[in-house]
Amino acid sequence: MSVRDFAHFIAIDWSGARGARHKAIAMAVADAAGGPPVLVRRQRGWSRAEILEVLTDGLPANSLVGLDLGIALPFADRGAYFPDWDQSPPDARALWSLVDEMCAEDDHLCAGGFVDHPQASAYFRRHGAREGARFAPEGQTGGRGRFRVTERAQEAIGCKPYSNFNLVGAAQVGKSSLTGMRVLHRLGGRVPVWPIDPLPGEGSVVVEIYTTIAAIAAGRTASRSKMRDFAELNAALANLGSPPVAGDGAIDDHASDALLTAAWLRVAAHDPAMWLPAGLTPEIARTEGWTFGVA
Repeated sequence: MSVRDFAHFIAIDWSGARGARHKAIAMAVADAAGGPPVLVRRQRGWSRAEILEVLTDGLPANSLVGLDLGIALPFADRGAYFPDWDQSPPDARALWSLVDEMCAEDDHLCAGGFVDHPQASAYFRRHGAREGARFAPEGQTGGRGRFRVTERAQEAIGCKPYSNFNLVGAAQVGKSSLTGMRVLHRLGGRVPVWPIDPLPGEGSVVVEIYTTIAAIAAGRTASRSKMRDFAELNAALANLGSPPVAGDGAIDDHASDALLTAAWLRVAAHDPAMWLPAGLTPEIARTEGWTFGVA
């Protein structure tokens, strides 16, 4: 496979929290020409709607954009996102549409309307020890919940993924994923989302990222993936062949995640194996998607 060139590499650390603006949303850009990655700041923090505006109207030409969220829910393990529910969608785009429709009354692209839905809630683990009857894999109770094929592949490279059906705990990704699905639905196909869409021959494309993968590629471990000072961040950037970012002392881990992952995307995008992972079939691409960087 011939890997195409991108001009810009953008990493977006995401948040599924309630509210209009979020300090946890961070965006960084690395230029193909070189130089250190650059943090793109908003004084009061980014809103999800502003990120959507960037994706639809404000992207630099020919950008590879990584969103730190799950672009779909587990499907392959049960042949459905929501087994035995007659509204279970057939593929990822239909899932995005359903989530956005059921959350129409939620402000700020939140997703409470979906996880509180009488039928959908049965598949999630929610706060207050509310575990839905369908949260666990078939034949099990409790546990870590269901996983996509790409998340099982993440485990094989040293990551510790959480189920997108889990909404509890500091490391949970369920809310981020559901709010991200609303954004992806509202993109309306204006920017392809790989691998649900094929990699285009030109123009920008969105991929799912997991910032821990970038940290591991930069010489850290899953348990030490978070970098909270500039010295740690710049040491990791050096391992990726990137110049350091300016600064000294503390840095919040959302910013460091975005900066390191933007620099990593600049390197990883040229590896054909990243675009042809062994476990990615057409059916998996259509229903579950994939995490870029899991070969």
